[in-house]
Amino acid sequence: MTDTATAPDPRGSGAPAPVLVADGLGKRYGGVQAVDNISLTMHAGERIGVIGPNGAGKTTLFKMLAGDEMPTTGTVELFGRDVTTVGTARRARLGVGRTFQVSNLFKDMTVLDNVRVAARGGTPKARVFWRPQRPHDEIAERARAALASVGLTARLEDTVADLSHGEQRQLEIAMALVTEPKILLLDEPAAGLSAAERTTLRQLIEELPRTLPILLIEHDMSLALGLTDRVMCMENGRHVVTGTPDEVRQNETVKEIYLGRRDKK
Repeated sequence: MTDTATAPDPRGSGAPAPVLVADGLGKRYGGVQAVDNISLTMHAGERIGVIGPNGAGKTTLFKMLAGDEMPTTGTVELFGRDVTTVGTARRARLGVGRTFQVSNLFKDMTVLDNVRVAARGGTPKARVFWRPQRPHDEIAERARAALASVGLTARLEDTVADLSHGEQRQLEIAMALVTEPKILLLDEPAAGLSAAERTTLRQLIEELPRTLPILLIEHDMSLALGLTDRVMCMENGRHVVTGTPDEVRQNETVKEIYLGRRDKK
């Protein structure tokens, strides 16, 4: 079977197909244009950040890429396949792993059981609830490995409600990783974290395999610029600039957006 992440580009270039292509995406809610003509191409192993102030349209863009929202205009391709009208469940089966801006966890269950549920979601056993779970079956071992990768081995049997906010963010990433994604979408993972928790999160993301493409939607410019190869800045639903972290950091328009001024020469 051909790996869709490295399948030849169907447009005939002979090069591997991009992992993700968003072309002219727009989203309108009544009279409000939340996202306006955004295009983005992501290649295997690449880490891309999307930054911008609150209300820039970042989360709406994320939802269109993840399949939560269908675009009003434009198209989305994953691994060379048009998925513009495909929902989240099918995109997950194609290899999309993602986290949520607002925690989406089973707070009364244990840390391990949350990850086991996520692991089962991509298998034929996803809807089988009446069979007892074995403590050391293949799914449980995958869950333990995912939790180890985010530093939560010591919290396996703790209830999620007892975790700190930062640890819950780590758990969400483990739940995405256990599905063995071909692309990982992170929606403002640092939202609400303390300085110490942000440091832990940054290290966690840095240590993820470089073969895993990551799209990071983030309000915190310093975090996004430190974790990515390319960065796109948005404002009021529109594209401002795309470039390397250094190029975006030095861009006068980006400085004005984040600092409220332009540097005087």
